[in-house]
Amino acid sequence: MNAPARTADSSASAAAIDALYAQHVAELHRRTLEALSRGGFDHLLVPSGNLHYQFFDDRDYPYAVNPQFKAWLPLTRNPGSWLIATPGRKPTLIYLQPFDYWHVVPQAPSGYWIEHFDVIVIRKPEEALAHLPKDAARCAILGEPQSALGDYAPNNPQPVVDYLEYHRAYKTPYEVAMMREATRRGVRAHRAAEAAFRAGLSEFDIHLAYCGAARQDANDLPYGNIIALNQNGAVLHYMELDREAPAQSRSFLIDAGASHHGYACDITRTYATDARDEFQALIDAVDAAQLKMCDQVRAGTDYKRIHLDAHLALAGILKDFGVLKTSPEAAVATGVSGVFFPHGIGHGIGLQVHEVAGFAASDRGGRIDKPAGHPYLRLTRVLEPGMAVTIEPGLYFVDLLLDGLRQGEHADSVDWNRIDRFRPFGGIRIEDDVVCTDAAPINLTRDEFAATA
Repeated sequence: MNAPARTADSSASAAAIDALYAQHVAELHRRTLEALSRGGFDHLLVPSGNLHYQFFDDRDYPYAVNPQFKAWLPLTRNPGSWLIATPGRKPTLIYLQPFDYWHVVPQAPSGYWIEHFDVIVIRKPEEALAHLPKDAARCAILGEPQSALGDYAPNNPQPVVDYLEYHRAYKTPYEVAMMREATRRGVRAHRAAEAAFRAGLSEFDIHLAYCGAARQDANDLPYGNIIALNQNGAVLHYMELDREAPAQSRSFLIDAGASHHGYACDITRTYATDARDEFQALIDAVDAAQLKMCDQVRAGTDYKRIHLDAHLALAGILKDFGVLKTSPEAAVATGVSGVFFPHGIGHGIGLQVHEVAGFAASDRGGRIDKPAGHPYLRLTRVLEPGMAVTIEPGLYFVDLLLDGLRQGEHADSVDWNRIDRFRPFGGIRIEDDVVCTDAAPINLTRDEFAATA
């Protein structure tokens, strides 16, 4: 697969985006033809999904579009719609535009994508039945059970799903352009969040500053913002958002993304209040190591290797800062490094923040297991051109894990006074989104931070 073009971004002309999208749809046609052949089906049907309602209540949960649907179309707020892809034919979009005076209904279909589809507008969900292929048994229907319509219930045939999800790892140039635009939005919001932190605001107010700069709220963002001051940075998925600012802000960890046309970015940064503090020096050391890890995102590299190398690099930093009393190699071998780096180095990213098929051995199924002793790694495949991944090493001072270390046989492998020195700062995580190419990797995150420096 050809490497994504560096010029494929939102600054390109509308004609360029049109051309990228045409290539993208052509690639989806190719994948669909092979997937249907493997499953023995004639048609691919993808419902966009429906609203879910809360139990014992009449309130609906926030709508989340079927990822298999938004792979084809930049439509993320259109429940009750359907995509029909039949080899040799122009795909059909059945577009639900209901009569509704309680809510704002979807606008009439328009945009760069529309010429690639036959569009049928319906007013009621059941009207889709008249336009679906006549024999439901000949259809691979990908979706959740709630999307069933008459005889057309999602069957999610495994050969079809395995093929499509495996190949979703390879981003088309159009997809890279969408991810770059999501990153541009996310970096803008990260800049605003850092400024709010420097101004001494609370976690909640920093979160609001982020959403305001991203122009996205909780339902638009690809995942819930992690906004952690001081020791809260030691909670890997901290989402409490304290309403009051601490008496003293020492550090700030933000893990927050943004979305564009269904594609996500995932960015993490860590800051110290005092640039002269030793914790800032520790941040700088992790940042430098992270850049080297990003450079490992090259064709033929086993992603598991990046993860294992990260443990050794981070243990080396702990040794340099006097936290480790043993060698980095011994810390990795005994599992001590995992006390400070207790998660995986990253994951695939694209239509979903944690992209699917991270463990797939091939497009016919199978599984590539995680390395022994590393249960939280989310990707075990060998990198190839077009793959997009996150690289997110971290060092944390987590009371629960440190208590286990103190009570274990390796308690004397660390300097507990040094740990107490860093414990009030919580932790450090640095995360970039990186695209593998035929040559040097494209670091979408660093590109956008540099552009706004």
